[in-house]
Formats: sequence, structure tokens, C-alpha cells
Amino acid sequence: MTAPVDTVRIVEVGARDGLQNEKTLLPAEVKIALIDRLSSTGLGTIEATSFVSPRWVPQLADAAEVFTGIRKVPGVRYPVLVPNLQGYERARAVGAQEIAVFTAASEAFNRKNINASIDESIERFMPVLERARADGVAVRGYVSTVLGCPYQGAVPVTDVVRVAERLRALGCYEISLGDTIGVGTPAKARAMLRAVAQAVPMHALAVHFHDTYGQALANILACLEEGVRVVDSAVSGTGGCPYAKGATGNVATEDVAYMLEGMGLHTGVDLDLLVATGAWLSAQLHKETASRVTRARTAA
Repeated sequence: MTAPVDTVRIVEVGARDGLQNEKTLLPAEVKIALIDRLSSTGLGTIEATSFVSPRWVPQLADAAEVFTGIRKVPGVRYPVLVPNLQGYERARAVGAQEIAVFTAASEAFNRKNINASIDESIERFMPVLERARADGVAVRGYVSTVLGCPYQGAVPVTDVVRVAERLRALGCYEISLGDTIGVGTPAKARAMLRAVAQAVPMHALAVHFHDTYGQALANILACLEEGVRVVDSAVSGTGGCPYAKGATGNVATEDVAYMLEGMGLHTGVDLDLLVATGAWLSAQLHKETASRVTRARTAA
């Protein structure tokens, strides 16, 4: 009898979290081509865009055009980030079936970022969660700064647990725990995840690591060993937190897929197609890819 395959779901965030902090503004047709390429790689979840104010994120001002332009592959989910009810309504108007909401575990980060406390930030998107529940729309919750904040430094694990537990209670089917400035190390990542998993079931948790200090893959491995089976990443390692000194982007999807494949964990991702997509995207952005795997496989 064949043993069951251990599966890890990769949530591709490059088209949203990755691109929103890239300096090169890409036209809608390039973003559409990116998502369509990603759809062909076997990825099951591709975060498409964000319906935030164009004043705050000029890169994603074309959210509606991009979302309506992409090829929706059956079985692939295309969530979008919404900050408030207005963003939710814009997303629903173009057919979004899944959304994400965002807050931080750091009081200082929330204050600096959106001029609100953690509790106030959650209050702001509670109407979104209520509408989504009524509409049958799935909601994913992001908690940023779970391992450190550029303003307050260390973030108490109890704050991370409290915010994650609150989002889960409000109806988020999954909570993504984000090391926004990439300062975490494996022992701290493991301890944080273990603490949150006491309040939120492990199957409802995801991890989201930036690679500022080169620790992202090690952190993911530590969390996999704790039992997490959902990992966020961005093709070509795009992105970066504008508030963190020297911050690089998200961990590269190519590198995550390579590691998981080497561990015998199933992702359903075609690594060759993913590498080709990452190389193509880095050319569009006029910068070298941050993916070690793509560099190795495309070296002359």
C-alpha cells in the first residue's frame, strides 16, 4: 500500500505583495501575463492584486483591469487584498471570490502605518468580514511583524497569538503569520508558531517570511517541522518592506519549491516552468532575480 503523500500548499504572493514594493511600475498587461504564467505552473493559490487606494500603492492602481484580464484556471484560487468596505465592493464588482485582510501584531507598526491601534485596525475591517460572510466569500487574514518591528523592535508573542486568535474568531479560514522585515531566526520562528498553534489550529496557519537576513528557508523548515503546511512566497523573490533597513523581498517561490521537492513534500508545482517565469519577471523588472535556484538554472 502506497504511503500518503505529504502536501504543502504554496500561496504565491508575487503579483501583489511582491510587486507592490517594486520600484519599476509594470503595465497591466505584464501583470496579467505574470499571473497567467504562474497559473500554468501548478500553483493552487495566486494572490492577484490589492484593491487599496492608488495613492498608497500606485503599482496596483490597475487592480480591476488586472483581475478581469487574467485567465481563471479551474481549481486555482485568485484571492485579492482589501483594506476596507470600499475595496471589498470594488473587488466583488469584478468577480473576486476570495479576499484577504491585513493587520499587524505590533502596536507601533499599526500606529505608524495606518494611524490606528491593532484593535482599531481590526474594527475597521469588521464590516468587510461581515459582508464576506453574508456573500459566502472566503477571507484570509494576514498578521505582519510577528517576529520584529522596525519601530518597536521585538514583538511579544502574546500579541501575535491575540491577533491571530481574534482574526480566526472573526471568520478568517486561514491566518498567515508574516515576518515583514525578515529578522526572524529558526528558533524564534518555531517558538512563535508553536505559541499561536495553541490558540489557532495548525491547519489554519500559514507562514510568510521575508529574506532580509537570509533566514527565510531555515525559518520555513523549522515551521514545517512543527507541522505547518501552507507557505507564502513570491516568484523571483520580489518585494521588500519599505520600512526596514536593507530589506530584501519575500522568500523566492522557486527556492521554496526546490527545498520542498527535495524533502519529498508534494507541491504540485512544475519547477522548470516556475524558474522560467521568475527569469521572465526579473527581466521585466530590469533587475537580477533574488532566487538562488533561478540563478543556478539559468546561468550561462
